Amino acid sequence: MSHILLINPNTSGATTQMMVGIARAWLAQHMAAPPPVVGATVARGAPMIVDDGDLAVAAGAVNDAEMVRLAGLADGVIVGAFGDPGLEALRAQLAVPVLGIGEAAMRAAAAGERRFGVATTTPRLAASIEAAVHRHGLAAWFTGARFTDGDPRALGNAPRQQEQRLAGAVQACIDDGAQAVIIGGGPLGEAARALGQRFAIPVIGPIPAACEALARALGLAPAAAAAGA
Repeated sequence: MSHILLINPNTSGATTQMMVGIARAWLAQHMAAPPPVVGATVARGAPMIVDDGDLAVAAGAVNDAEMVRLAGLADGVIVGAFGDPGLEALRAQLAVPVLGIGEAAMRAAAAGERRFGVATTTPRLAASIEAAVHRHGLAAWFTGARFTDGDPRALGNAPRQQEQRLAGAVQACIDDGAQAVIIGGGPLGEAARALGQRFAIPVIGPIPAACEALARALGLAPAAAAAGA
């Protein structure tokens, strides 16, 4: 296997590095011989996707000729924004599996008809999140999205405050009846890892969910199976 490409649909190189690090760590933990993960950052758009306009620009940037060329060199592709911008158009151009972190997280959260919510920092994407749930046929198990207060980009520069406010949003989802809660955002990957230790129910990070789905799509054995366990 050559590599997995993780596309960051926002323009922050630091976010790309963080998401690649989470993907590499998950694969190293679950695969006997994990494939390398290479990050690619879009050339235009916003440093953090916070509304539908940002999503639309990101969808175009994900499908720029150079990004499609890079994706065509990989064995599998992850689109690393919760709104999955440009996912379907990219899939249509490639012969390899292309996973979006939003779709993967929602399917993981709803596994076994489990009720799930979304906790995130971008209230202006509420309608987009709801539409994605319906598009994936998961509305029957969706308890709703809960959002943090404050500007999402400012929160992104205050990680501890962001984590605390996301914890409140997770608890609100639990109060709504969620049996699992997704932390809805690629840039929220580190917060998702931390919050997973704070709650009794599953708190799902979209990047690991996409890694797991891509591993299945590529037929990669988990470490235990590969070791003969």
